Amino acid sequence: MQWPDIRRRYPNQWLLLEALEAHTEGDRRILDELAIIGSFEDSQSALRGYAELHHTAPTRDLYVFHTSRETLEVRERQWLGIRAAA
Repeated sequence: MQWPDIRRRYPNQWLLLEALEAHTEGDRRILDELAIIGSFEDSQSALRGYAELHHTAPTRDLYVFHTSRETLEVRERQWLGIRAAA
């Protein structure tokens, strides 16, 4: 499902979403196709749902958004790891 359709179906709600299809353009993550994992009354509940699911399935492409947002803006971050000396 795409974001405009989700906003119409779930007005004024916090949602836990999974990107089924997505790609990267520069430093932006473009979410082409989304699945609704859960709907929540507040941001804290939504973030708890995210944390629980992320803990059990860390490779899933999960997001929390409120449907009041007209567009989705997701910036990718570059993470720098620290390597231990061999």
